[in-house]
Amino acid sequence: MKSRNVLYAQSGGVTAVINATAAGVIEAGRKSSKIDKILAAKNGILGALKEELIDTNSESKKEISNLKYTPGGVFGSCRYKLQDPKKDQSEYQRLMDVFIAHNIGYFLYNGGGDSQDTADKIATYANKKGIPVQCIGIPKTIDNDIPFTDNCPGFGSVAKYIAISTKEAGLDVASMAETSTKVFILEVMGRHAGWIAAAGGLASVEKGDPPHLILFPEIPFNEKRMIVKVRKTVKSLGYCVIVVSEGIQDRQGNFLADTDTKDAFGHKQLGGVAPQIASIINSSLGYKCHWAVSDYLQRSARHIASQTDLKQAYAVGESAIKLALAGENAVMLTIKRQKTKSYSWMIDKVALSRVANQEKKMPRSYITKDGFGITGLCRNYLSPLIQGEAYPPYKNGLPVTASLKNKPVEKKLKKFKFPKK
Repeated sequence: MKSRNVLYAQSGGVTAVINATAAGVIEAGRKSSKIDKILAAKNGILGALKEELIDTNSESKKEISNLKYTPGGVFGSCRYKLQDPKKDQSEYQRLMDVFIAHNIGYFLYNGGGDSQDTADKIATYANKKGIPVQCIGIPKTIDNDIPFTDNCPGFGSVAKYIAISTKEAGLDVASMAETSTKVFILEVMGRHAGWIAAAGGLASVEKGDPPHLILFPEIPFNEKRMIVKVRKTVKSLGYCVIVVSEGIQDRQGNFLADTDTKDAFGHKQLGGVAPQIASIINSSLGYKCHWAVSDYLQRSARHIASQTDLKQAYAVGESAIKLALAGENAVMLTIKRQKTKSYSWMIDKVALSRVANQEKKMPRSYITKDGFGITGLCRNYLSPLIQGEAYPPYKNGLPVTASLKNKPVEKKLKKFKFPKK
């Protein structure tokens, strides 16, 4: 069989370990005689449409290995929604033209739920047109909200960061509470699913440990109940630590904090709920409050990444190549938790059509009856995902990261004219 090329692309919000997945793809692909080149699309699917491709074969083994220590998306990512193929097929045909022009037989798309939908649509179109391209979805999201996989690569590391930050900030606030700040609020990501906020609960080991309240998107926000809980906590402990998901909503389903802008997929841009919570508490109870938004810090903290997360991120990249070479198409890799005494896992797969545009929220059994904490079931689920330290090597006091050439591939097609959105 004639060797073909791989096209790998990163999509959506990046993580501390998404480049480890890229390393898994590239290192596994280099071992196969069935693969000629491993190309990467610059800025996700946009790079594929623009024919802006990167030749990873020009990178040294050392720099590819250094991807395992590098946060962010080394090839660039994007949030871009392809046109509905029932209305306009020009983008899909353009992708087929690029695949054919560059002998691409395997398309690996590394992203969240929206990205899996994109991969599914491309696979369907390619099959319909008889184009021999195998599409494999590779899961990635800090939100941990992709269904059919036990957890998502990228989540374990952000969970570890939030748990550690909650513990450390709690110690800070406790030490100053007598004469200064009484309440600290940490805002974390999570639109409809509270997995990241729940991870803050891992910081609580002994009774009274922070966080004392977790505000989940799955539980409608109740101002009065929150105020009662904060007052009792401060009276009892002298201080209160709150972890709040950016996506908390009222009983009508309205976000407490969103902007007037939307992303390419129509999702409202969120952020700014922590100062709102601080204002409510200050005006109701008079407590001095401090707040912080973990924002990009939570998803780029490679220096305290979870070893479990790193291993899984690399494994899904490596397995994507194996599945493609085995003839699989239109599937996404999944992580399957084994029913063993100690934590273990394996790589499995699911049809892309089952995953596309689906969202996995926290089960109610993972949230305490009062709606402000995590249960033992949740702790048992989360705890293995933050285990192990995967420290990067350091040089001059800073972590070592990859420095790629990102050599562009020569274009063979005319410039693409994007359809009007």
